Amino acid sequence: MISTAEFRNGARLELDGQPFYIVEFQHVKPGKGPAFVRTKLKGYKTGNVIDRTFRSGEKFDEPNLDECEMQFLYSGGDEYSFMDTTSYEQVTYTKNQLGENVDLLKENTIVKVLLYQGEPISVELPIFMELKVVETDPGIRGDTASGGTKPATVETGATVKVPLYLESGETIKIDTRTRAYVERVR
Repeated sequence: MISTAEFRNGARLELDGQPFYIVEFQHVKPGKGPAFVRTKLKGYKTGNVIDRTFRSGEKFDEPNLDECEMQFLYSGGDEYSFMDTTSYEQVTYTKNQLGENVDLLKENTIVKVLLYQGEPISVELPIFMELKVVETDPGIRGDTASGGTKPATVETGATVKVPLYLESGETIKIDTRTRAYVERVR
């Protein structure tokens, strides 16, 4: 059980039979009336963000979530194959089951898969991934690092924004939390 007094950003709770985590919260003590907690919750399964207000002291069940360390093996169409690093068991999940940022997965990457009642609901990638740019508009002489950005397709098929001076064939570092370009890898 988790109480409203224990709310923190990232804390997990079960609401209406669905797992959620707290994106943001605020304890409010009005001059008149009881205290309450205003929250923004994001659903693991749907990805929807909802606003909810709870009375101070309310208690909630914590969702039964398991975290497994797995190695990404390969993808075929909409299916992604992983190997559990402890039992060496291979499992296949669909793109919908794995959530956003699954298109940044590179073969042999170690990830954390979050399971809810045996079903995957999220994949936690390493914070930084090094990926090769396979397609982008050519850089033009005079483009600077402080200039604009352009779309680039990386080896996994994902599209990210990169500085104008980058060329196809270069390797870049991407922050997987924001899908933002970090730096060029030499």
